[in-house]
Amino acid sequence: MVSETPPRSPFGRRTARILLDIKAVNFRPEEPYMLTSGWASPVYIDCRKLISFTEERRKVIGMAVAGLEKEKGIGAFDMVAGGETAGIPYAAWVSDAMSLPMLYVRKKPKGFGRNAQIEGEVRDGANVLLVEDLATDGASKINFIDALRDAGAEVTDTLVVFFYGVFPGALKTLEDTGVRLHYLATWHDVLEEAEAGQDFPPEAIAGVRQFLADPMAWSKTRGGK
Repeated sequence: MVSETPPRSPFGRRTARILLDIKAVNFRPEEPYMLTSGWASPVYIDCRKLISFTEERRKVIGMAVAGLEKEKGIGAFDMVAGGETAGIPYAAWVSDAMSLPMLYVRKKPKGFGRNAQIEGEVRDGANVLLVEDLATDGASKINFIDALRDAGAEVTDTLVVFFYGVFPGALKTLEDTGVRLHYLATWHDVLEEAEAGQDFPPEAIAGVRQFLADPMAWSKTRGGK
């Protein structure tokens, strides 16, 4: 199946350049990465690396908040929640930038004490923005969304810095649960910026371009689902 290009963020190329500059982007078409979602990919991004770059992360969070406020309006959310574990620092930065209370959501209840899956005080009926570092096919967000809703929160939106934007059904998976995905950059943004900046050899760029043209076929022929 040929990849469908998702809507582009106005901050896509700027975010891509930051991620490239801090070496958070890896192109390796000759030795594919196996993602936790089961897909084989010639590209891998480590958004966790951004936690070590103060000015760069401030720029990224500033763009994320600006985009949210433009799309949703100021005051659209009551709280911000981070998904364990990579989403926790991003949620902290977003909640601080938006002056909102923060929660974090475990992948499963911790199994002792209060057996809590959500840390922090959930306000019944509060509209909670779920924040994570990235999204591949959207499936991993459902567990966090369900936990927040079970605790009495409303969840209509989730925010990530990076959305793969190539695997089928990702946006629909979330839309079917009544949640809209907001993101800053996709692999299409990174490829354009990497090509313009000559961040990788031409053969690596060509390999990634082949993957983006038909990610399902590319993955399947290399051992992915």
